[in-house]
Amino acid sequence: MASGKPKKKNPRLASGRKRVRQDIKINAANTSLRSQYRTAVKNVEKAVLTGDKAKATELFAKMQAVVDTVADKGIFHKNKAARDKSRLSSKVKALAVTA
Repeated sequence: MASGKPKKKNPRLASGRKRVRQDIKINAANTSLRSQYRTAVKNVEKAVLTGDKAKATELFAKMQAVVDTVADKGIFHKNKAARDKSRLSSKVKALAVTA
């Protein structure tokens, strides 16, 4: 039997070939932004776990900019971005109260 993955066919029309080239570039850009998003969120969560209020506040401000950029470009839904910002904001504020 043949391998499990079907072979991709090349588009015949020039417009189809161009679309494939565009999709590869867009996919790479979106993957990069998605990675930045996850890294920014993870950094804030780590700072909250260590209990460093100043660092968590600083990283939260940077994270908001990344989250807004990703939401504006449509990579993640705006409600998901708002939800993540809200949850991290409450964690940072709770850290400020306990400290």
